[in-house]
Amino acid sequence: MLDAKGRVIRLGDRVSIGNRTAGVVVFSIDTQEFSAEFPKDEWAYLGRGIMLEIERVGLMHLEETDEEVEIIDQLST
Repeated sequence: MLDAKGRVIRLGDRVSIGNRTAGVVVFSIDTQEFSAEFPKDEWAYLGRGIMLEIERVGLMHLEETDEEVEIIDQLST
């Protein structure tokens, strides 16, 4: 998945969704990157996209990017 600026969103990146919320990517089906807490064999059934862990909210699965999705901190290089 790409953010609004065309950058690939990867495991560990901090991503904002507009001004409303932000979270950390705990896995990306698109790049086949999964954290130990969210293993591929348990989550790949979602088919595509990324999973964000949002503090005080929980998990949010994004299947497609839009103009509001942007990387705040890209931890992977």
